[in-house]
Amino acid sequence: MALRQPELPRPVLRWLLSLGLSVSPRNYRRDFSNGYLVAEILSRRFPAHIQPDAYRNGCSLAAKLSNWSQLRRFLAKQEFDIAQELIEGTIHCKPGAAESLLRQLCAALTGSRTESLQDWQVDFTDSCYQTQLPVAARATTSTAIKSNIRLTEVLVEPSICINRQKAIAIINMHMGMRMREREENPQNGNEKSEVFCELWFILF
Repeated sequence: MALRQPELPRPVLRWLLSLGLSVSPRNYRRDFSNGYLVAEILSRRFPAHIQPDAYRNGCSLAAKLSNWSQLRRFLAKQEFDIAQELIEGTIHCKPGAAESLLRQLCAALTGSRTESLQDWQVDFTDSCYQTQLPVAARATTSTAIKSNIRLTEVLVEPSICINRQKAIAIINMHMGMRMREREENPQNGNEKSEVFCELWFILF
């Protein structure tokens, strides 16, 4: 089963298509991660302040960080209520982050009502996808960590302490999912527990 791209609400999709962007987004997670299309969107509303030619339409981490550095300053100056979690998640291609960012941008630029971060739990992991899989096909703890901590995150923030905290959060999420599985399927309760300490030393 392939990891499906979250769908945009129809009003947001219509708004996005009406902008006539230079590239028709097909994979939101990939196409919006470098910030170039976000700059194009903002240039439609603020042509005097945002010129797409000043942004790099590349896939390198340097291009992403340069583009988003400019965009962050502009968004802060305009007092746009765009959560940093959405920006970080979009940069690092986290599941659902780009779609949520587009909802927030649509709301800010059109005055429409969309869900705020308070309306739903921020979770840019593949946990939703994992719950759709058969138990035997779900990721191990090791795979869960590797899938949900992007290399670009480590390059941007190499702090061992911060990345350890991220890994612990993913382990706790994975353990919670496994506990729910065993409550729902007691016959699988005799499986050997994964050795988290050993895994910890392997990864760090």
